[in-house]
Formats: sequence, C-alpha cells, structure tokens
Amino acid sequence: MKKVIVIGAGILGASTAYQLSRLGADVIIIDRKDAGQATDAAAGIICPWLSQRRNKAWYRLAKAGASFYPALIRELEDGGEIDTGYAKAGALCIHYDMTKLLAMKERAELRREEAPEIGELTLLTDMEAKEKFPLLSEGFHALHVSGAARVDGRKLRDALLTMAQQNGAQIIRGDASLSYVDREITGVRVGDQELLADEVIVCAGAWSNALLHPLGIMIQVHYQKAQIMHLLADQVDTGHWPVVMPPSDQYLLAFEEGRIVIGATHENDVVDYNTSITAGGMHEILNKGLQTASGLAACSLSEIRVGFRPYTADFLPVLGRVAGWNNLIVANGLGSSGLTVGPFLGQQLAKLAMQQQLDIPLEDYALEKAMSQS
Repeated sequence: MKKVIVIGAGILGASTAYQLSRLGADVIIIDRKDAGQATDAAAGIICPWLSQRRNKAWYRLAKAGASFYPALIRELEDGGEIDTGYAKAGALCIHYDMTKLLAMKERAELRREEAPEIGELTLLTDMEAKEKFPLLSEGFHALHVSGAARVDGRKLRDALLTMAQQNGAQIIRGDASLSYVDREITGVRVGDQELLADEVIVCAGAWSNALLHPLGIMIQVHYQKAQIMHLLADQVDTGHWPVVMPPSDQYLLAFEEGRIVIGATHENDVVDYNTSITAGGMHEILNKGLQTASGLAACSLSEIRVGFRPYTADFLPVLGRVAGWNNLIVANGLGSSGLTVGPFLGQQLAKLAMQQQLDIPLEDYALEKAMSQS
C-alpha cells in the first residue's frame, strides 16, 4: 500500500486526501490550523461560465471544477455526509444595463455547448430579480443561471476530511517539516515524531514557502487578504436564494437559516499574516453590499472571517512534481477560485501521486513557472 502524506487541510488538501483514500493509499494529513486559512473564510460561487477572463487554461480548469461537483456531492452524501454546504441555488448576474446582460447571455450560450451544466439562461426584469433575492436594490435587471451553485468552504472541507478518515486516513495537528536524504524526500517530521512516506504532497497555501525554504525552493506565490462579512436576516427563509454577482468585485451568497455572506476585500499589501478586522475593510464591504442590496441594512451582524488567498503572477494555479527532488509534489495559487477548482484539483493530485493518467494537461499549470531554486 502506497503511503502518502498531505500537508495542509484546506479544501485542496482535504480533497487530495479524500481522493487518495478512495484509491487505496495509506494517507496521513498534517495541518497546523493556522488562523487565516483561505478555506476557513471562504464561501464559494460555482459559476465560472460568465467570466470574461481571457486565460483559456484558467477557464478550462474552472469549467472542469464546476462539472466535477455533482458527482462528488453524491459520493459524500452516499457516504453519510449530508451537510456538505453545497447547493445548486442558481445565480443572478445583475446589471442596470440590459445590453450588458444580453452580451453575457450570448457568451454563456456559446459556452453551454461544451458545458451543459450551465442550465437554463433567463433574462429577468428588476421585479423578477427581486422576487428571487428580495433584498436587492431597485433597478437591477438580471441574467439567471440555473446551474450555478454555492458552497460553504468549511462544511465541504470537513465532509471531505471525515470521509477520508472513514476510509482509513489519519489526521495529525502540528507543525510539519520535510525530511530528506540527498535529493529524496523520505517523509515528514512533526515534533518528535518521524513519519515516513512514499510521497509527500504540499497543499499549504500561503504558508508553503516556509515549509519549502529549507530545501532551497521558493514558490513565486503571494497571498491576498480577504475580509468577509456574515449577516443574519431575521425570520427569513434564505436557503433557496440564488447567488448574486454584481458588476463590482463583490458578491452575495445566501445560506440556510437567514445567513447571508457579503464580500470580499482584495488586499494585496498585507504584512505577515495579520488577521485583524479593519474599519476600511468593513466600510468597503458594506458600502458595496448596500449598493447592491439595500435590504441588507436591516440585517444583523453575525461574524466576520479573514483568510489569505494564495495567487500566482498570472492568477493560474500551479501543480506538479518538484524538479530535482524525488517524492515531492506541490500545488498552490488557487486564489479566489479555490472552492471552484480545489475539489477537482485534489483528484488530479491524487492521480499524480498514484501514477495514474490525469484529466488535464499538466504543462498548462506547470509548477516550474512559479518556482525558483537556490
């Protein structure tokens, strides 16, 4: 039985561990539970088909990630994990200008030929849009995408980890360091414990470089701070409300029991891993959020979460085996697409570790593009 250690238990690490356990590997997951993990703060919109990003490699990955979800959720539910945080609630792409929405609809219709999971595409008047998301401000027309979904990162991660453990995986909480002889990774040390492995997969996100630095390796990945606000709508059934995608860089997601998530900030100039909640961040979120949905003003504040998204120079994830080192696989740079692509990429990492054929051209996401070695 192949023994694999996965470092990092965010959405990528959890998915990798789960998929490895399904393939029959002996899996150990190691995680420090650092404050500010991206998945802890993330609420994801699974709707990549309307994106205007020109990076074809990113779109192919995001499309595959969205398509991957239904089968994964069925697997988890069949295994007893009912509360995955995922729901195909649909999405409202809103705009004051109907011509903008018409262009989006045309683009999505073309993409639907290769991605039928987009579902139905329907243009809505401002009144019809408010019927679907009653807190919206006046005047927004919408394009409704029936196949879009939303997901709670914490719940999905926990479901994946639970299923991995049911399949025999072990979770260790602690600070890992890589063990090696010459240019071969032999395992991981956690405290006084030495753990041997046939493969080590690093999914440590914004903290990866501290782990890799002793090997003379540096991943050119930066991290972006995101502050996200959770509100409560009193005595309102919000579980079926669609995701709201406004023209700005903000979003609204509704979950069960009146919980509404608004955000997030995109703070690039951060020092260390400062998880403080700032007045400026809250002002930005509320200002944009209330412009989009004035009805939020009556909601109460539930909590604020902070996470650090890792991203590369071209905002494209990277993954693969580390050149010059045996038994070491690294993946990073998922950015704000982490919940869209993370579960699918976890499956690809598991296949890579188990020497199976991948479903993506690895050269499009080559680790070498973001790596330097001393």
